[in-house]
Amino acid sequence: MSIAIVDARGWQNTLDLKTGEKIDAAGPVIEMVKDVLQRHPYPGDIDPGSNRWVSDAAFDLIDRYNPRFVFLTYAAQYFSGRYTPMSKETRARMISDVFLEAERFINRSGFAAIAAGTGDMTPLLGFIDITRLDGLAVCTHWSTRHAGLYGPSPEDMKLLGQHPHIEKIIPQEEVLSLFDGTSEQAFRLPEYLMLACEGYAFKTISDAMRMPVMIPSLNFNVPLYAPGHAVEAITGIRQVLEKDLSEKNVAFIAMEGIGLDEFLWPHLPCRNGVEWCYYEPGEAQYLTIVSGRHRFLDYPTGSGYKYFNGSEGATRGYPFSGHFKSIPEGAFASTFPGRSIAVGNKSMFMHMVTGADLSVECFARNLYNQGTMAVIHRQDKL
Repeated sequence: MSIAIVDARGWQNTLDLKTGEKIDAAGPVIEMVKDVLQRHPYPGDIDPGSNRWVSDAAFDLIDRYNPRFVFLTYAAQYFSGRYTPMSKETRARMISDVFLEAERFINRSGFAAIAAGTGDMTPLLGFIDITRLDGLAVCTHWSTRHAGLYGPSPEDMKLLGQHPHIEKIIPQEEVLSLFDGTSEQAFRLPEYLMLACEGYAFKTISDAMRMPVMIPSLNFNVPLYAPGHAVEAITGIRQVLEKDLSEKNVAFIAMEGIGLDEFLWPHLPCRNGVEWCYYEPGEAQYLTIVSGRHRFLDYPTGSGYKYFNGSEGATRGYPFSGHFKSIPEGAFASTFPGRSIAVGNKSMFMHMVTGADLSVECFARNLYNQGTMAVIHRQDKL
Protein backbone atom coordinates (compact mmCIF):
# COMPACT_ATOMS: atom_id res chain seq x y z
CA MET A 1 0.00 0.00 0.00
CA SER A 2 1.25 3.47 -0.91
CA ILE A 3 0.88 5.99 1.91
CA ALA A 4 0.22 9.70 1.50
CA ILE A 5 0.98 12.27 4.17
CA VAL A 6 -0.65 15.67 3.73
CA ASP A 7 0.72 18.59 5.72
CA ALA A 8 -1.25 21.85 5.96
CA ARG A 9 1.25 24.06 7.78
CA GLY A 10 1.97 21.48 10.47
CA TRP A 11 -1.46 19.85 10.61
CA GLN A 12 -0.88 16.38 9.20
CA ASN A 13 -3.01 13.46 8.05
CA THR A 14 -1.82 10.00 7.02
CA LEU A 15 -3.86 8.48 4.20
CA ASP A 16 -4.14 5.48 1.94
CA LEU A 17 -3.09 6.97 -1.41
CA LYS A 18 -5.49 4.78 -3.39
CA THR A 19 -8.65 5.40 -1.37
CA GLY A 20 -7.87 8.74 0.26
CA GLU A 21 -9.05 7.39 3.61
CA LYS A 22 -7.27 8.16 6.86
CA ILE A 23 -5.17 5.32 8.24
CA ASP A 24 -3.14 4.62 11.35
CA ALA A 25 0.40 3.95 10.22
CA ALA A 26 3.76 4.30 11.89
CA GLY A 27 7.36 3.39 11.33
CA PRO A 28 10.77 5.01 10.87
CA VAL A 29 10.18 6.04 7.24
CA ILE A 30 6.76 7.54 8.01
CA GLU A 31 8.09 9.50 10.97
CA MET A 32 11.08 10.70 8.96
CA VAL A 33 8.87 11.95 6.12
CA LYS A 34 6.45 13.65 8.50
CA ASP A 35 9.34 15.54 10.04
CA VAL A 36 10.66 16.60 6.63
CA LEU A 37 7.25 18.00 5.69
CA GLN A 38 6.97 19.87 8.97
CA ARG A 39 10.43 21.36 8.53
CA HIS A 40 9.78 22.56 4.97
CA PRO A 41 6.48 24.43 4.52
CA TYR A 42 5.81 25.28 0.88
CA PRO A 43 6.10 29.01 0.07
CA GLY A 44 3.84 28.98 -3.01
CA ASP A 45 4.02 28.29 -6.75
CA ILE A 46 5.25 31.75 -7.79
CA ASP A 47 7.07 32.66 -4.59
CA PRO A 48 10.77 33.47 -5.16
CA GLY A 49 11.67 30.73 -2.68
CA SER A 50 9.72 27.97 -4.42
CA ASN A 51 12.66 26.44 -6.27
CA ARG A 52 14.89 26.75 -3.22
CA TRP A 53 12.24 24.78 -1.31
CA VAL A 54 12.77 21.87 -3.75
CA SER A 55 16.51 21.72 -3.05
CA ASP A 56 16.15 22.15 0.71
CA ALA A 57 13.55 19.39 1.01
CA ALA A 58 15.75 17.15 -1.14
CA PHE A 59 18.81 17.84 1.06
CA ASP A 60 16.83 16.84 4.13
CA LEU A 61 15.71 13.57 2.53
CA ILE A 62 19.22 12.84 1.25
CA ASP A 63 20.70 13.33 4.73
CA ARG A 64 18.15 10.99 6.29
CA TYR A 65 17.50 8.39 3.57
CA ASN A 66 20.80 8.29 1.63
CA PRO A 67 19.33 7.69 -1.86
CA ARG A 68 21.36 6.90 -4.95
CA PHE A 69 18.84 8.39 -7.41
CA VAL A 70 17.14 11.77 -7.05
CA PHE A 71 14.50 13.24 -9.36
CA LEU A 72 13.94 17.01 -9.02
CA THR A 73 11.53 19.36 -10.75
CA TYR A 74 12.00 23.12 -10.59
CA ALA A 75 8.79 24.74 -11.83
CA ALA A 76 8.52 28.23 -10.26
CA GLN A 77 9.65 29.94 -13.46
CA TYR A 78 7.02 28.01 -15.44
CA PHE A 79 4.14 29.11 -13.21
CA SER A 80 5.43 32.68 -12.98
CA GLY A 81 5.90 32.99 -16.72
CA ARG A 82 2.54 31.40 -17.45
CA TYR A 83 0.51 33.74 -15.26
CA THR A 84 2.58 36.87 -14.63
CA PRO A 85 3.45 39.47 -17.29
CA MET A 86 7.17 40.11 -17.13
CA SER A 87 9.91 41.76 -19.16
CA LYS A 88 12.59 39.80 -20.98
CA GLU A 89 15.08 40.98 -18.37
CA THR A 90 12.93 39.72 -15.51
CA ARG A 91 12.45 36.35 -17.17
CA ALA A 92 16.20 36.08 -17.88
CA ARG A 93 16.96 36.73 -14.19
CA MET A 94 14.41 34.13 -13.13
CA ILE A 95 15.91 31.52 -15.43
CA SER A 96 19.42 32.37 -14.24
CA ASP A 97 18.20 31.80 -10.68
CA VAL A 98 16.93 28.32 -11.62
CA PHE A 99 20.35 27.28 -12.82
CA LEU A 100 22.03 28.78 -9.76
CA GLU A 101 19.65 26.76 -7.59
CA ALA A 102 20.40 23.57 -9.52
CA GLU A 103 24.13 24.26 -9.16
CA ARG A 104 23.66 24.73 -5.43
CA PHE A 105 22.01 21.33 -5.25
CA ILE A 106 24.75 19.63 -7.28
CA ASN A 107 27.60 21.24 -5.34
CA ARG A 108 26.17 20.39 -1.93
CA SER A 109 24.83 16.91 -2.72
CA GLY A 110 27.73 15.66 -4.85
CA PHE A 111 25.31 13.95 -7.23
CA ALA A 112 26.12 13.79 -10.93
CA ALA A 113 23.43 15.68 -12.85
CA ILE A 114 21.45 15.03 -15.98
CA ALA A 115 19.13 17.93 -16.73
CA ALA A 116 16.45 18.74 -19.26
CA GLY A 117 14.32 21.73 -20.03
CA THR A 118 10.69 20.86 -20.68
CA GLY A 119 10.36 23.47 -23.45
CA ASP A 120 10.13 27.23 -23.83
CA MET A 121 7.12 29.54 -23.60
CA THR A 122 5.45 31.92 -26.02
CA PRO A 123 2.90 34.72 -25.47
CA LEU A 124 -0.75 33.71 -25.66
CA LEU A 125 -2.14 35.21 -28.87
CA GLY A 126 -5.73 34.14 -28.36
CA PHE A 127 -8.24 31.34 -27.81
CA ILE A 128 -9.88 28.96 -30.26
CA ASP A 129 -13.49 28.97 -29.09
CA ILE A 130 -15.01 25.50 -29.54
CA THR A 131 -17.99 25.95 -27.24
CA ARG A 132 -20.72 26.19 -29.88
CA LEU A 133 -20.27 22.99 -31.87
CA ASP A 134 -22.93 20.39 -32.56
CA GLY A 135 -20.51 17.78 -31.26
CA LEU A 136 -18.59 17.67 -27.98
CA ALA A 137 -15.17 19.30 -27.66
CA VAL A 138 -12.93 18.47 -24.68
CA CYS A 139 -9.71 20.11 -23.57
CA THR A 140 -7.89 20.74 -20.32
CA HIS A 141 -6.22 23.84 -18.97
CA TRP A 142 -2.81 22.16 -18.90
CA SER A 143 -2.74 21.33 -22.60
CA THR A 144 -2.98 24.28 -24.96
CA ARG A 145 -1.93 22.20 -27.97
CA HIS A 146 -4.66 19.55 -27.97
CA ALA A 147 -8.43 19.22 -27.86
CA GLY A 148 -10.58 16.15 -28.39
CA LEU A 149 -13.66 16.10 -30.62
CA TYR A 150 -16.62 13.71 -30.28
CA GLY A 151 -19.65 13.33 -32.58
CA PRO A 152 -18.95 16.31 -34.84
CA SER A 153 -21.49 17.24 -37.50
CA PRO A 154 -20.43 17.89 -41.12
CA GLU A 155 -20.86 21.60 -40.35
CA ASP A 156 -18.48 21.25 -37.39
CA MET A 157 -15.83 19.61 -39.53
CA LYS A 158 -16.12 22.28 -42.20
CA LEU A 159 -15.92 25.11 -39.66
CA LEU A 160 -12.96 23.61 -37.79
CA GLY A 161 -11.15 22.63 -40.96
CA GLN A 162 -11.23 26.25 -42.12
CA HIS A 163 -10.22 27.74 -38.78
CA PRO A 164 -7.00 29.76 -39.23
CA HIS A 165 -5.60 28.77 -35.83
CA ILE A 166 -6.23 25.01 -35.97
CA GLU A 167 -3.15 23.37 -37.43
CA LYS A 168 -4.47 19.85 -37.95
CA ILE A 169 -7.43 17.57 -37.23
CA ILE A 170 -6.33 13.96 -36.77
CA PRO A 171 -8.73 10.98 -36.77
CA GLN A 172 -8.46 8.49 -33.94
CA GLU A 173 -7.12 5.77 -36.22
CA GLU A 174 -4.10 7.88 -37.16
CA VAL A 175 -3.30 8.65 -33.53
CA LEU A 176 -3.53 4.98 -32.59
CA SER A 177 -1.36 3.96 -35.50
CA LEU A 178 1.38 6.45 -34.64
CA PHE A 179 1.65 5.23 -31.04
CA ASP A 180 0.68 1.55 -31.49
CA GLY A 181 -2.35 2.19 -29.30
CA THR A 182 -4.24 -0.55 -27.48
CA SER A 183 -7.97 -1.20 -27.50
CA GLU A 184 -8.20 0.24 -23.98
CA GLN A 185 -6.50 3.43 -25.15
CA ALA A 186 -8.79 3.58 -28.18
CA PHE A 187 -11.79 3.53 -25.85
CA ARG A 188 -10.55 6.70 -24.15
CA LEU A 189 -9.26 8.51 -27.24
CA PRO A 190 -11.42 11.17 -28.90
CA GLU A 191 -12.81 10.52 -32.37
CA TYR A 192 -10.62 13.37 -33.59
CA LEU A 193 -7.63 15.13 -32.04
CA MET A 194 -7.28 18.84 -32.88
CA LEU A 195 -3.94 20.65 -32.79
CA ALA A 196 -3.67 24.38 -32.11
CA CYS A 197 -1.22 26.65 -33.92
CA GLU A 198 1.60 28.16 -31.90
CA GLY A 199 0.43 30.85 -29.50
CA TYR A 200 -3.19 29.69 -29.42
CA ALA A 201 -5.14 27.62 -26.90
CA PHE A 202 -8.47 25.84 -27.12
CA LYS A 203 -11.37 27.07 -25.04
CA THR A 204 -14.35 25.00 -23.90
CA ILE A 205 -17.09 25.64 -21.36
CA SER A 206 -15.33 23.43 -18.79
CA ASP A 207 -12.31 25.69 -18.37
CA ALA A 208 -12.44 27.64 -15.10
CA MET A 209 -8.71 28.00 -14.48
CA ARG A 210 -6.63 31.17 -14.37
CA MET A 211 -6.01 33.08 -17.60
CA PRO A 212 -2.46 32.46 -18.87
CA VAL A 213 -0.27 35.12 -20.44
CA MET A 214 2.26 32.63 -21.84
CA ILE A 215 1.84 29.04 -23.00
CA PRO A 216 4.22 26.32 -24.25
CA SER A 217 5.80 26.91 -27.65
CA LEU A 218 6.07 24.34 -30.44
CA ASN A 219 8.72 22.33 -28.59
CA PHE A 220 9.56 19.56 -31.00
CA ASN A 221 13.03 19.58 -29.40
CA VAL A 222 14.06 20.30 -25.82
CA PRO A 223 17.52 20.91 -24.32
CA LEU A 224 19.32 18.06 -22.59
CA TYR A 225 22.44 18.30 -20.43
CA ALA A 226 23.92 14.80 -20.30
CA PRO A 227 27.74 14.92 -20.11
CA GLY A 228 29.35 12.14 -22.10
CA HIS A 229 26.14 11.12 -23.86
CA ALA A 230 24.44 11.87 -27.17
CA VAL A 231 20.71 11.31 -26.81
CA GLU A 232 18.50 11.73 -29.86
CA ALA A 233 15.10 11.65 -28.15
CA ILE A 234 13.68 11.89 -24.64
CA THR A 235 12.91 8.17 -24.86
CA GLY A 236 16.68 7.61 -24.60
CA ILE A 237 17.15 9.41 -21.27
CA ARG A 238 16.26 6.32 -19.25
CA GLN A 239 19.20 4.40 -20.74
CA VAL A 240 21.52 7.24 -19.73
CA LEU A 241 20.22 7.08 -16.17
CA GLU A 242 20.74 3.32 -16.05
CA LYS A 243 24.31 3.59 -17.33
CA ASP A 244 25.39 6.43 -15.07
CA LEU A 245 23.79 4.91 -11.97
CA SER A 246 25.92 1.82 -12.42
CA GLU A 247 28.90 4.04 -11.60
CA LYS A 248 27.71 6.93 -9.38
CA ASN A 249 24.83 8.68 -7.66
CA VAL A 250 22.67 10.56 -10.15
CA ALA A 251 20.12 13.37 -10.03
CA PHE A 252 17.77 13.97 -12.92
CA ILE A 253 16.68 17.61 -12.94
CA ALA A 254 13.68 18.84 -14.91
CA MET A 255 13.53 22.59 -15.49
CA GLU A 256 10.01 23.57 -16.42
CA GLY A 257 9.28 26.16 -19.10
CA ILE A 258 12.88 26.41 -20.40
CA GLY A 259 13.76 25.72 -24.01
CA LEU A 260 16.83 25.50 -26.21
CA ASP A 261 17.58 29.23 -26.39
CA GLU A 262 17.33 29.81 -22.63
CA PHE A 263 19.11 26.72 -21.30
CA LEU A 264 22.32 27.96 -19.68
CA TRP A 265 24.34 24.74 -19.41
CA PRO A 266 26.03 22.97 -22.34
CA HIS A 267 23.30 20.99 -24.06
CA LEU A 268 22.15 19.24 -27.19
CA PRO A 269 18.66 19.26 -28.72
CA CYS A 270 16.65 16.19 -27.80
CA ARG A 271 13.56 15.17 -29.78
CA ASN A 272 10.46 15.74 -27.68
CA GLY A 273 7.91 13.68 -29.58
CA VAL A 274 7.27 12.03 -32.92
CA GLU A 275 5.94 13.42 -36.23
CA TRP A 276 3.19 15.98 -35.44
CA CYS A 277 3.28 15.23 -31.72
CA TYR A 278 5.40 17.04 -29.18
CA TYR A 279 5.00 16.84 -25.41
CA GLU A 280 3.93 19.80 -23.34
CA PRO A 281 5.14 19.91 -19.71
CA GLY A 282 2.97 17.29 -18.07
CA GLU A 283 2.38 13.68 -17.15
CA ALA A 284 3.01 12.20 -20.59
CA GLN A 285 6.33 13.98 -21.05
CA TYR A 286 7.65 12.90 -17.66
CA LEU A 287 6.44 9.32 -18.08
CA THR A 288 8.05 9.11 -21.51
CA ILE A 289 11.36 10.17 -19.95
CA VAL A 290 11.24 7.74 -17.04
CA SER A 291 9.87 4.76 -18.96
CA GLY A 292 11.86 5.11 -22.18
CA ARG A 293 8.78 4.80 -24.40
CA HIS A 294 6.10 7.15 -25.61
CA ARG A 295 3.23 7.69 -23.16
CA PHE A 296 1.11 10.15 -25.14
CA LEU A 297 -1.99 7.97 -24.98
CA ASP A 298 -1.90 7.15 -21.30
CA TYR A 299 -3.33 10.23 -19.57
CA PRO A 300 -6.06 12.72 -20.49
CA THR A 301 -4.38 16.06 -19.85
CA GLY A 302 -2.37 15.75 -23.03
CA SER A 303 -4.82 14.22 -25.45
CA GLY A 304 -8.31 15.65 -25.15
CA TYR A 305 -9.71 12.47 -23.61
CA LYS A 306 -13.29 12.31 -22.48
CA TYR A 307 -12.06 10.92 -19.18
CA PHE A 308 -15.57 10.51 -17.75
CA ASN A 309 -16.30 7.53 -20.04
CA GLY A 310 -17.71 4.46 -18.38
CA SER A 311 -18.71 3.99 -14.77
CA GLU A 312 -15.94 6.06 -13.18
CA GLY A 313 -16.64 9.20 -11.18
CA ALA A 314 -17.40 8.82 -7.49
CA THR A 315 -15.81 5.39 -7.20
CA ARG A 316 -12.50 6.25 -8.82
CA GLY A 317 -9.34 5.87 -6.78
CA TYR A 318 -6.35 8.10 -6.10
CA PRO A 319 -8.27 11.29 -5.20
CA PHE A 320 -5.05 13.20 -4.47
CA SER A 321 -3.44 12.31 -7.81
CA GLY A 322 -5.25 14.40 -10.39
CA HIS A 323 -6.30 12.42 -13.47
CA PHE A 324 -4.40 9.29 -12.46
CA LYS A 325 -6.53 6.23 -11.75
CA SER A 326 -3.63 3.90 -11.01
CA ILE A 327 0.08 4.05 -10.33
CA PRO A 328 1.81 4.07 -13.73
CA GLU A 329 3.87 1.06 -14.66
CA GLY A 330 7.40 1.22 -16.03
CA ALA A 331 8.71 4.31 -14.22
CA PHE A 332 12.47 4.08 -13.87
CA ALA A 333 12.77 4.52 -10.10
CA SER A 334 10.18 1.80 -9.43
CA THR A 335 12.56 -0.76 -10.99
CA PHE A 336 15.81 0.71 -9.65
CA PRO A 337 17.02 -1.49 -6.77
CA GLY A 338 18.71 1.33 -4.88
CA ARG A 339 17.04 4.00 -2.80
CA SER A 340 15.33 6.83 -4.64
CA ILE A 341 13.58 10.09 -3.86
CA ALA A 342 11.69 12.71 -5.85
CA VAL A 343 10.97 16.33 -4.94
CA GLY A 344 9.17 18.90 -7.04
CA ASN A 345 7.04 22.02 -6.94
CA LYS A 346 4.52 20.81 -9.50
CA SER A 347 1.46 19.49 -7.72
CA MET A 348 -0.05 15.98 -8.15
CA PHE A 349 3.03 15.05 -10.08
CA MET A 350 6.14 13.61 -8.52
CA HIS A 351 4.55 10.72 -6.63
CA MET A 352 2.98 9.31 -9.79
CA VAL A 353 5.45 10.00 -12.60
CA THR A 354 8.79 9.07 -11.03
CA GLY A 355 8.25 5.75 -9.26
CA ALA A 356 10.52 6.93 -6.42
CA ASP A 357 10.47 5.26 -3.01
CA LEU A 358 9.71 8.61 -1.36
CA SER A 359 8.23 11.71 -2.99
CA VAL A 360 7.65 15.20 -1.65
CA GLU A 361 5.67 17.78 -3.59
CA CYS A 362 3.64 20.91 -3.09
CA PHE A 363 -0.09 20.45 -2.61
CA ALA A 364 -1.41 23.40 -4.61
CA ARG A 365 -4.41 23.87 -6.89
CA ASN A 366 -4.73 26.74 -9.39
CA LEU A 367 -1.85 28.50 -7.55
CA TYR A 368 -3.65 28.24 -4.19
CA ASN A 369 -1.18 26.86 -1.65
CA GLN A 370 -2.73 24.13 0.47
CA GLY A 371 0.47 22.75 1.94
CA THR A 372 2.65 19.80 1.03
CA MET A 373 2.22 16.11 0.36
CA ALA A 374 4.58 13.18 0.61
CA VAL A 375 3.99 9.71 -0.80
CA ILE A 376 5.75 6.60 0.43
CA HIS A 377 5.75 3.80 -2.14
CA ARG A 378 8.49 1.75 -0.43
CA GLN A 379 9.42 1.44 3.25
CA ASP A 380 11.57 -1.65 3.03
CA LYS A 381 14.86 -0.09 1.87
CA LEU A 382 15.71 1.87 5.03
